[in-house]
Amino acid sequence: MSEQTPLPVELQRALERQLAPQGFSTAQADRLSYAYDNSRIEALPQAVAWAHNQDDVIAIVAACRAHRVPLVARGQGTNTTGATVPLAGGIVLSLERMRRIIEIDPDNRAAVVEPGVLNGDLQAALRPHGLFWPPDPTSAAYSSIGGNLACNAGGPRAVKYGACRDNVLALDAVAGTGALLRCGTRTTKGATGYDLTRFLVGSEGTLAIITQATLKLTPLPETVRTLRALYRDVASAAAAVARIMRQPATPCALEFMDGEAVRLAREIGGADIPAAGALLMIEVDGSHAAIQASVDAVSRAAHGDGLISLDSAGNEDEVRQLWAARKALSPALRSIAPEKINEDVVVPVSRVPDLVATVGAISRRSGIPIVCFGHAGNGNLHVNLMFDPANSAQAGNAPSALAEVFDQVIALGGTLSGEHGIGIAKRPFMSKAIDPATLAMMQAIKGQFDPDGILNPGKLLP
Repeated sequence: MSEQTPLPVELQRALERQLAPQGFSTAQADRLSYAYDNSRIEALPQAVAWAHNQDDVIAIVAACRAHRVPLVARGQGTNTTGATVPLAGGIVLSLERMRRIIEIDPDNRAAVVEPGVLNGDLQAALRPHGLFWPPDPTSAAYSSIGGNLACNAGGPRAVKYGACRDNVLALDAVAGTGALLRCGTRTTKGATGYDLTRFLVGSEGTLAIITQATLKLTPLPETVRTLRALYRDVASAAAAVARIMRQPATPCALEFMDGEAVRLAREIGGADIPAAGALLMIEVDGSHAAIQASVDAVSRAAHGDGLISLDSAGNEDEVRQLWAARKALSPALRSIAPEKINEDVVVPVSRVPDLVATVGAISRRSGIPIVCFGHAGNGNLHVNLMFDPANSAQAGNAPSALAEVFDQVIALGGTLSGEHGIGIAKRPFMSKAIDPATLAMMQAIKGQFDPDGILNPGKLLP
């Protein structure tokens, strides 16, 4: 990362006045700390600003617009696509100090929060009220609500309860013009104008910076049952996914692991899992009165050719161990190869068997190990291409293998991302997924929200 020209003096003075010394920094150490995210892509900003409230965000956007300085909003930097890397330099705007849970409204099943509130902290605050917010990404303990919304995060529970876009009622956000937008309503129904709330969720900070969110909450279920189904091979497990999702009892989680993921969960994650070609983790929730009927219905659907065993977790410790092993899979992949390309592609649930078969064929042709696991209940699989940069054949084949994965996903009626977003990593492939006329409309919309192109430039749109 090379050194850059300093910011305009007038801009620095304006932000120092607004934020005080502890809210604005051009120090090298601070700039380096905000130069990367979980994608491992790096680019050095010219400064870092920490907003404490909505007025700070409005002032920062207005100052950056006046001087045509790029501005990249950021939460905890847990995203994997480079969405918060300041490619064009400029200022990184950290929202981590905006951490107030403003209101919890049990009667209307709503919570009002600032963007820096951690997902896990919100869940802990909601639990005494018998409520939860459904999005539960792997990074929930340390990812922020603003970051979750920016990428439309989901997680295992999305199969029944939806992702962020399905669980937000209203937003306050600052557009690239500096204007404060108030989108949506606390009511669960509304037909008054364009739905800008859902529009902003998933836009990765390219249109506006979220400063407050009104979230739709869900009652905690009375009980949860966890099942583990082992299969002979990935094809039989993938076929079971389609059967399970065809019947009326929707599981609250339906996670898939291929044979290599099962091995990693056992040997590195510490789970007590026998060797198998594939595994499904199935959770069913509901009332005490209805839970057994749901478990029976899901169990019937899980049975079929290739099933080795179907067991219910005996106690809470077994459930925690299984989920801990599932959440440890991503870092455990480094034991296979030093580098990975992690993509969260999505296909219609009925095409999951085809996706698994296609990925296996690409792996064999390219000589690159590909490990699959993820949220099979809504067709969202994490496809991990593992390679050694020192192996010239693998390093050379990785880009073409990735492109082939995306081509096949789109051919199956799917799309590039279910919950990680586009950022930098998938931006070159956007024209494969979206037709030119639609992309042009997206560019025009970007121009309306951010006419000077200062908000998170170089991300999402080609």
